[in-house]
Amino acid sequence: MTAPSTPSSTPRRRRTFGVYIGRFEPPHAAHLAVMLEALQSVQKLIVVIGSARAARNIKNPFTAEERQDLISAMLQGAGVPRTRVLFVHVRDYYYNEALWLSEVQAGVTAHTRGSSDVALIGHIKDESSYYLRSFPAWEFIPTHVVSDLSATDVRRAYFEGHLDTVRGMVPPAVHAFLTTFQTTPDYRDLRDEYEYLARYRAAWKDAPYPPIFVTTDAVITRSGHVLLVRRGGLPGRGRLAMPGGFLEQKETLLDCCVREVQEETGLGTTLDLRASLRTQAVFDYPDRSLRGRTITHAFHFDLGIGQLPRLSGGSDASEALWMPLSNILASPELFFEDHHAIIEHFVMRG
Repeated sequence: MTAPSTPSSTPRRRRTFGVYIGRFEPPHAAHLAVMLEALQSVQKLIVVIGSARAARNIKNPFTAEERQDLISAMLQGAGVPRTRVLFVHVRDYYYNEALWLSEVQAGVTAHTRGSSDVALIGHIKDESSYYLRSFPAWEFIPTHVVSDLSATDVRRAYFEGHLDTVRGMVPPAVHAFLTTFQTTPDYRDLRDEYEYLARYRAAWKDAPYPPIFVTTDAVITRSGHVLLVRRGGLPGRGRLAMPGGFLEQKETLLDCCVREVQEETGLGTTLDLRASLRTQAVFDYPDRSLRGRTITHAFHFDLGIGQLPRLSGGSDASEALWMPLSNILASPELFFEDHHAIIEHFVMRG
């Protein structure tokens, strides 16, 4: 890895606020270099931390609160007063870009209090930088930091147990946190998931082209509750999810969905789910699953009003349960992959 460098540039008028958007999973040396450069051009830096309130996984292993503390610590270690850095936490909205943009804007506005003297800090390197063109009201200030560091490389070294390699990629405060975090049950669970996914991908590495998997999922509602399962295996062990699974060779999508519901919850053995089918939709966000390109067809079944049917966990689920919708909407961090977003898609439409 080459160390971040910041070439000299022509001084510009100092803005009141700068906005720097990222996931910072984890924050590394190049992130720090960008922030220090930005603080030369703005009075206060607003750091927007993405993928907030999401369940831990190997792509998003740290909570937004942990990342905020790490960024504060590494900036303080570089001599930056705490008062010069502000934070905004933003959820992922896989299927509603407008909601994501709105949440970023609202979070920034809460700090700027109506000031229009705002600049967006960043570097347009590839299609993942599209968001830098999404805030036309803010002046864009390109960073001059040059580095090939990436959080992906940091995570790979970390989950493969190479803390000495990580030391050269991250500020001391971050390395100290990662060293301590490595002793926790959360790290051991993430390490298990990392190794599982590595084996999973290796099984397909010799395919003539990257595989595309097809799954089905069921959103089943009854009396203000949604039917959920708790995953019993990897990936996402212990996370809440919709009942569902992979399409078999000789079944329709709807048949697959009904079968998975019966296997994982026991529901449907004496109930005709098809009669309660309300609507369906396809969810194909390219990075929705860490297992690889996975497209799911989700079906919404509305069982109306009445007593909640009894359930029995089975197959890949360790538990089947009915959860009040209000609890679900308030708890995205409990859910596997994009399952919370899919449930929202159906139930928020009435």
